Amino acid sequence: MDRDKAFVLWFDELRRADVALVGGKSSSLGELTSQTKVPVPYGFATTAEGYRHFMHATGLDVTIKELLKGLTDVEDPVQLRDVTASIRKAICDADMPQDLADSIRSSYEELGRKMGETDPFVAVRSSATAEDLPDASFAGQQDTYLNVKGADMVIQKVKECYASTFTDRATYYRTKQGFDHLSVALSAAVQMMVFSKAAGVMFTVDLVTGDDSTITIEGAWGLGEYVVQGTVTPDNFRVRKDDLAIISKMINTKPIKLVRKDTGDVEEQAVPEDQQKQPAITDDQVKELAGYAKAIEKHYGCYMDMEWGVDERTNKIWLLQARPETVWSKKNKEKKPASAESGVSAAMTKDRVTIVKGLPASPGHAAGKAHVILDPSKIEEFKDGEILVTTMTAPDWVPAMKKAKAIVTDAGGMTCHASIVSRELGIPCIVGTKSRSQEATTTIQDGQDITVDATNGIVYEGIVEDIVKPAAAAPAATAATVVAETAPITGTKIYMNLGNPDLAEKYGVLPCDGIGLMREEFIWTTFIHEHPLYLIEIGHPERVVDQLADGMRKVCQALAPRPVTLRFSDFKSSEYRNLKGGDKYEPQESSALLGWRGASRYYDPKYIEAFKLEIKAVRKVREEFGFKNLNVMIPFCRRVDEMEKIVNLMDQEGLHRGPDFKVWLMAEIPSNIILADQFNKFVDGYSIGSNDLTMLIMGCDRDNDTVAPLFDERNLAVKRAIRHLISVAHKDGKTVSICGQAPSVYPDFTEFLVKSGIDSVSVNPDAVIATKKNVAQIEQRILMDSLTGKGRADTEDYTW
Repeated sequence: MDRDKAFVLWFDELRRADVALVGGKSSSLGELTSQTKVPVPYGFATTAEGYRHFMHATGLDVTIKELLKGLTDVEDPVQLRDVTASIRKAICDADMPQDLADSIRSSYEELGRKMGETDPFVAVRSSATAEDLPDASFAGQQDTYLNVKGADMVIQKVKECYASTFTDRATYYRTKQGFDHLSVALSAAVQMMVFSKAAGVMFTVDLVTGDDSTITIEGAWGLGEYVVQGTVTPDNFRVRKDDLAIISKMINTKPIKLVRKDTGDVEEQAVPEDQQKQPAITDDQVKELAGYAKAIEKHYGCYMDMEWGVDERTNKIWLLQARPETVWSKKNKEKKPASAESGVSAAMTKDRVTIVKGLPASPGHAAGKAHVILDPSKIEEFKDGEILVTTMTAPDWVPAMKKAKAIVTDAGGMTCHASIVSRELGIPCIVGTKSRSQEATTTIQDGQDITVDATNGIVYEGIVEDIVKPAAAAPAATAATVVAETAPITGTKIYMNLGNPDLAEKYGVLPCDGIGLMREEFIWTTFIHEHPLYLIEIGHPERVVDQLADGMRKVCQALAPRPVTLRFSDFKSSEYRNLKGGDKYEPQESSALLGWRGASRYYDPKYIEAFKLEIKAVRKVREEFGFKNLNVMIPFCRRVDEMEKIVNLMDQEGLHRGPDFKVWLMAEIPSNIILADQFNKFVDGYSIGSNDLTMLIMGCDRDNDTVAPLFDERNLAVKRAIRHLISVAHKDGKTVSICGQAPSVYPDFTEFLVKSGIDSVSVNPDAVIATKKNVAQIEQRILMDSLTGKGRADTEDYTW
């Protein structure tokens, strides 16, 4: 039969020029099989002719054309989803034409005979053909099915591959590119399954720097899908092309793997603990892979992107795919100057090439130049409008963070400094890329144009047009103002967390009941920059008082008459040391998190004069500026006698606790809960710092990626502590609030707090309206339950 009319072609019958017949993936597998000596699992490919025959014989070409008429607005996600789902269902429900089904069945059986197996396990991989669309890229837009067994199942998976031509993503892409949906055909490569005990990818060019003198190999345990998808952080090896010497290796923790099941299909399994940090492949295997990569690049004459696997039965390495690398060549293709209204001067691209993935800590989108900073001493080099990429932020990074368009960090979770601060600043932020994919600081190149999708936790290469444009189309005023929204009245007060005084006016229009937490550290790192004891030593203590007071005033003025609760300084010694002159006054502590911080400083002879300046600043705002809505909160107070000393010290300095001036205690240490009956004597109320409280109750460092999964404010131990505090505080007429991250992140946790009788909840600006509505619904539900007596039972026992 004429090759152009065949329904099936074997790999050794194919060349890379056969894209029109079987698509890029299948033609490349054919090229590797027939023209190189690299080991490739054998197989066959269904052809574009087979796909078109299927569409025509079943009448689907007409059906699909009609269904596509319903897609009038590709930007409408509901419409797009419904139309494409209808098309995929129509394809999957159609009977495969008998002649095409027979060709696939006989080829599968012949493959088994050639390989000496009956009903062999195979992988069925989609391969899109677009011979009349030379500039189109359909990579990764169709599906792959692993560990498929039996001719009937192979035929079914070929149909599902056909259906994947009309995924939401692929259909959207073709529409935006102006392509005819029915001009694209699809091939399915049916390839012997490699029982991969380890698998991964490799590139003959450094995707970050463009350095083509090295080969990059990444691998993890199990099948390679988890590496391709970014589900695990793979081991990383760099090999010099000239002599195949391994010049660097990074072995990462690989806690899970995707493995084949003996009966077909795949499943996720935990990697044994003793194996998680072991390299997935040996040095010899790294060099063998690099040799194959070098040979493939030489054969194709261009940079290559490859996938590989190591078979558990024979320990043999197999090349599963190879395709020309497109990222670096695309940098100069399909790009156009950004419009003036976008505010981005770099070239834009329509391609979405993922660089790293992480936790979406603060939602939003931004695009621009990445500025990678590893050393805090380089913060001054950071410019307005750049995207900050660093290992992890600390309070002294705030000046740079305020100037950033977006923030990306290697480490950290949803309660780390970068997460909290970025949410308060309203800046898109992704944290913990190391645990989700790979380190941003080593993957993103300094000065590289990137797009940050912090709503979904993805950083893309280049300025992605369809992400940037919606933001550009918005009226300019929306970036600088927050629109007030009608919100219900709630019995539980909804306060707001705020650090940056310059944002007080912007966020003051939100329907909050005041500021539940104003962090003093923002003012230090943004405006003062110098250690208070150093300023005292050089004779300028007034700088502390004046600048602190000015920052406090901005917030009190914007929120008046609503209350503002200032948390006195809670720097750790390591953070104070970063202020100018700090080296002289700060100890070296092995665990600064549990060291000389918060209340323990205020009465200490070594620091007391600096704390007195903080008190003077509060007095200046209340007495000179006249903002009586300013109250204070004491952080990290371990002992009752400490609280007594601090209240007495404030009294001596002219800050008198009373009806018009409240002193709150940050409840973040177990002793605050256990001894609440005694702390009650010296405070007007509590604000639960759920981040530190959870850490100290659970014994779990919230910033440690290894144990971060164990950190959860919703743990029963934390809930019992909170309910106990509320009960004991209320007995003495004290109020209880919460200013940690939990209510901003977990609506169900807010329900627990309201049902426990908490007086107020303080959340980030972006969560104020949603929390207010959520609390109103919870309160109404409580009223309804009390009236009907048929409320849902709480199955947790909060008894202390």
